Amino acid sequence: MKVLVIRATGHHGASVIDGLLEAGNFTVQAFVRPESMTKPAVENLRDRGVEIRECDINGRLAELVKALDGIDIVISCVGTLQLDQLSLVNAAKKAGVKRFVPCGFITVAPPGGIMHMRDLKERVYNHIKQLRLPYTIIDVGWWYQVASLRVPSGKVDYVAVGLAEEIVGKGNIPSALTDLRDVGRYVTKIIIDEQTLNRMVFVYNTVMTQNQVYDLIEEMSGEKLERNYVADESIHARVAECRALAGKDATDPVKLHPLFLAEYKLSWGVRGDNNPDYAKYLGYLTSKDLYPDFEPAGFRDYLKSVFEGTAVVSIGIIG
Repeated sequence: MKVLVIRATGHHGASVIDGLLEAGNFTVQAFVRPESMTKPAVENLRDRGVEIRECDINGRLAELVKALDGIDIVISCVGTLQLDQLSLVNAAKKAGVKRFVPCGFITVAPPGGIMHMRDLKERVYNHIKQLRLPYTIIDVGWWYQVASLRVPSGKVDYVAVGLAEEIVGKGNIPSALTDLRDVGRYVTKIIIDEQTLNRMVFVYNTVMTQNQVYDLIEEMSGEKLERNYVADESIHARVAECRALAGKDATDPVKLHPLFLAEYKLSWGVRGDNNPDYAKYLGYLTSKDLYPDFEPAGFRDYLKSVFEGTAVVSIGIIG
């Protein structure tokens, strides 16, 4: 089965490539822009056995269709703001792609005004459905890699990215967490599973509250953390301010970054969207129900690698 990954060197793309190569039962290919063909990251993909297809997803439709010839499954990891996925969807339909995985890979949230990031993705999802292109949407919860916290000694600053340095409300809202490295392993199961065709799938490793995360880090580090609680009302006010700054048709990444962060906290920290029960209510299948024998990486094990200094750094906002 030929699987093509779009933006194979990004966070999610790299995890997907790792999973596909580890599974060993796929022909793995990647689209690379002409100007990036000689970059070290692309050479690394070649060395690992990934077939490189030179293509600009902003190019002409006929060129995209030709580049997708013979591909069974397309997995897009391009990022939220790249609505040129719409052209990619058109090309995938014309090329006869058997399954298209659009760039989802975020926390659970309902469409329609809760998270601008989600609503941008919904434009792509709706276009896929209008064309009747076979699809699977995959969301992944909140990464372990952005849930870790700084400790007073500073010994884990190399991985702490500052996205969890405040506690929303009283810190007792449960939220699903996933190791980024497991995302690709989940994907390899999902894309060959008939149960997941034309469905949404929520993959996650564990469910914890923010207070539980703080408690675990204090236990493992032996250090006391300052707990900066932020009232729900403050999160609502922050979201309103960010939305006003971003404007009605927000496209400026500089303005969108703080909006995305604020809306994430509104969604999973105030509303409690990012949990398996709500995912099922929205129509998702869940990884725990689909693949009960899957053995995910534990959050404690990830933190152990953080404190040992061996964790892989993942900078940036998910999605």
